[in-house]
Amino acid sequence: MGSGRWSTDVYAAAADYRRSTGASAFAYSDGGASTVHPDLDPSGVILRESRDSDEHPESLAIAVLFDVTGSMGTVPRTLQTRLPDLLGLLLRKGYVEHPQIMFGAVGDATCDRAPLQIGQFESDNRMDDDLGKILLEGGGGGQMTESYELAMYFMARHTAMDCLDKRGRRGYLFMIGDELAYPEVKRAEVARVIGRAPQEDIPVEEIVRELRRRFEVFFIIPEGGYHSGDRRLREFWQGLLGQNVLYLDDLDAVCETIALTIGLAEDAIDLREGLEHLDEFGSAAGPSVSRALARLDASRAPAAVSSAPADLGSGPARHTRL
Repeated sequence: MGSGRWSTDVYAAAADYRRSTGASAFAYSDGGASTVHPDLDPSGVILRESRDSDEHPESLAIAVLFDVTGSMGTVPRTLQTRLPDLLGLLLRKGYVEHPQIMFGAVGDATCDRAPLQIGQFESDNRMDDDLGKILLEGGGGGQMTESYELAMYFMARHTAMDCLDKRGRRGYLFMIGDELAYPEVKRAEVARVIGRAPQEDIPVEEIVRELRRRFEVFFIIPEGGYHSGDRRLREFWQGLLGQNVLYLDDLDAVCETIALTIGLAEDAIDLREGLEHLDEFGSAAGPSVSRALARLDASRAPAAVSSAPADLGSGPARHTRL
């Protein structure tokens, strides 16, 4: 996947049409769907692929997965309305020349009908279509855990990316949520939700190490979630990802935060330049983005960090070759 080019005009025309007809950008979910859309169903999927093409000779895979349970159910709606901001910064400011973006959603494999939804890596307006197919189930198990580990397993073992395979460059994975992962990837849940299962359960720490060989992984905690202020949440994700845990006090700034995080990691900008770009775009997200990324920007060392997997847990978030 990943052919074609993003058009803000096409996005705007579709939004205008929905407004004129009263249609929802999330028509699948808002229309009463109760199961995963076939296009986003991970069952039986061997690989989601980000591949080079004549249009995109040096593709870069970017995945954004968000919790759609409880208070996090508004995240995809926010992403959908701010999608042009994300693409505008990545493309027009040259952070990434050929982004291929995947959207997906995380629920709870112990009780939800849609515990995992995974789109395709896209370069054009089909990424907006994938967002619109997400089932906003709003379930969850009522505790402080969701199946992020299942999503991480899929991304670690069911993706293929030319940026990595041809150029030794990891993709980017952003997860957005306010809960913990379960302590293990359960073999039985993988078999039920995805299909081909591992030989045994996998500790979450192990799947994170495996995942980080393929992706620069960030976890965004937006203010306003049920557990956003819980110390256990901070300690859990920092223990897995170090400084790549970002605290965002304005959910409306999520697309700008993702874009500037990538710009920093790609060495395309420093934080000051990124904030100037937000001003140029007329975005009001600057203060929130600045607070979210201040530690990340301060940690950027002048020399590239080691790409050895053992160093990925706490080193500065820089896009390195493997």
